Amino acid sequence: MKNEEVLEKVNKGVYLPLMEEFYTIQGEGFHKGTAAYFIRVGGCDVGCHWCDVKESWNAETHPPTAIKQIVDNAAKYSDTIVITGGEPLMWDMTPITTALKNKGLKTHIETSGAYTLSGDWDWICLSPKKNKLPEGRIYDEAHELKVIVYNKHDLIFAEEQAAQTNANCILYLQPEWSVRDKVVPMIVDYVMNNPKWKVSLQTHKYLNIP
Repeated sequence: MKNEEVLEKVNKGVYLPLMEEFYTIQGEGFHKGTAAYFIRVGGCDVGCHWCDVKESWNAETHPPTAIKQIVDNAAKYSDTIVITGGEPLMWDMTPITTALKNKGLKTHIETSGAYTLSGDWDWICLSPKKNKLPEGRIYDEAHELKVIVYNKHDLIFAEEQAAQTNANCILYLQPEWSVRDKVVPMIVDYVMNNPKWKVSLQTHKYLNIP
């Protein structure tokens, strides 16, 4: 990203720092169990200590890649494209979602919401984090709220976040993988007592797929 021309294209969303892309089964939330093509964009300053893709944080380590190349490749595999990170909303998502839509593809995003929402989305999974809260209007746009539960206080945080979402937003509590044996019973008990919530599991990890 040292080349000024390339940097300008990244800033406009015409290029994106591409960490990886792969075709797999969606493992979490509402669309779990369905095939989708994932585009993982580098760059994140949210800094979750339990993040399992910390290598995505530094955008400088991932090659700026033309969105045409990314989109053309994605279209070979699936009609459902999930953009994740890192934190994809650090970059302007409008160009890539426009290009995906022009090919008749469905656009999904997984985001903390810490940056202003950009892009045209068929599905928004909002997974807020305590240390960098979501920006305004994404609460009104989110189709699902997915709160990662690492300890008991995360249930309080989950309720605070749910109170800001729209009426149609589906609410999920998901155990943080490294402490799943400890927090799953707590989550199950909580959902049984608060049935507006659903349990989300990282089924792809149980299936040993990306």
